[in-house]
Amino acid sequence: MVRIVLFARIPRHPPVTAWLTRAVKRSKIGLLETERIERLDSRCSRFWALRHIIHADLDAFYAAVEQLDNPDLVGKPILVGGRPENRGVVATASYEAREFGVHSAMPMRTAVHRCPQGIIVPPRFSRYKEKSGEVMSIFRDLTDLVEPLSMDEAYLDITDVVEAGEKPLAVALDLKRRIFEKTGLIVSVGVGTCKTIAKIGSDLDKPDGLVVVQPGDEEAFLAPLAVNKLWGIGPKTAERLHRENIETIGQLADQPLEWFASMFGKRAESVRDKSLGRDVEAVHVHGVSKSISSETTFTNDIGDEAELRDVVERKAVRVAHSLERNGLKGRTVKLKLRLADFTTFTRQFTLPYHTSDEEPIKEAAWSLLVAELEPGRTFRLLGVGMANFGDDSELETPHIQQLPLFFNEDTH
Repeated sequence: MVRIVLFARIPRHPPVTAWLTRAVKRSKIGLLETERIERLDSRCSRFWALRHIIHADLDAFYAAVEQLDNPDLVGKPILVGGRPENRGVVATASYEAREFGVHSAMPMRTAVHRCPQGIIVPPRFSRYKEKSGEVMSIFRDLTDLVEPLSMDEAYLDITDVVEAGEKPLAVALDLKRRIFEKTGLIVSVGVGTCKTIAKIGSDLDKPDGLVVVQPGDEEAFLAPLAVNKLWGIGPKTAERLHRENIETIGQLADQPLEWFASMFGKRAESVRDKSLGRDVEAVHVHGVSKSISSETTFTNDIGDEAELRDVVERKAVRVAHSLERNGLKGRTVKLKLRLADFTTFTRQFTLPYHTSDEEPIKEAAWSLLVAELEPGRTFRLLGVGMANFGDDSELETPHIQQLPLFFNEDTH
């Protein structure tokens, strides 16, 4: 079962704050839910902040992989880690084992004492890395802005996806569905306007949780939560705060800045901002992005040539602006298409030079699309991207007069 928790204070109807909680069977999260989801999410869509961040955390990852590979372990208390006689520790415990008070980093001897029926499984890190790679690939299919924190969790900046017309709640549901269908793993997801909110949200309703916090409600969402839920507040700091009768994040946020300075030193401003849900830390992408893209999902499938041309041009302009902002030039123009039956594929054309100019990107993308136009064929999604970064500005020409309709094919 997937529980969707949508925290939303509707600005037009203060002071009502509603927790909208609904149980949804996994098999029914799909087309039948789309209209309901869009209606639910659209009430606050105009109040969304500029950034939309997901924190995705695979549930009991190591244990889940072991249960996935060995169905006989499903539903049983699994203790992944070293043997107790070798002073081993628990790397991960399945949720069945956690019911007995077992947790990660616990000495295996203690875990076995608490859960005598627990099944000890030695870790297989190469297998976990393989499954992690599958999940990270799904993340990067959604956005290039992925910050892995470990093998089983990552931040995703989905701002561009939302600005392309997708609803944050629908994006999160689709991400959960795709991960389960392609890997067999279950992920808990938090969605908010900053890392702090997304991280806390993903941990709030495990396992298989989904918590969405609407913009403007960050402070109200955080206020009743225990102070140790806040990133950077460890057990020792929490104990110090408790001695000052500060039990919740809301009580922490009410303190004056001078108090934060005396309590947290150089971290004062950062901790205070986080307690108010004003975390401005960006999603950090390690290494150089391999591509820049912009895509949109249409409310109604489109087949009209003029409408498609307009979308291609707008997407190409957005990509060109992104290239300029990042100081990049690319050679390979990519076109991503999704048909009415959800078949998704990409086409690409490699220019004879690197560029960040919108005109050749427009023309290349349009030429690729023309080759896909057929009577009666409609498209559900269209995206334009640029890859193969480099710089050979001396070869650039102002525009392309004509592009051949032959291209390399890259089907997903």
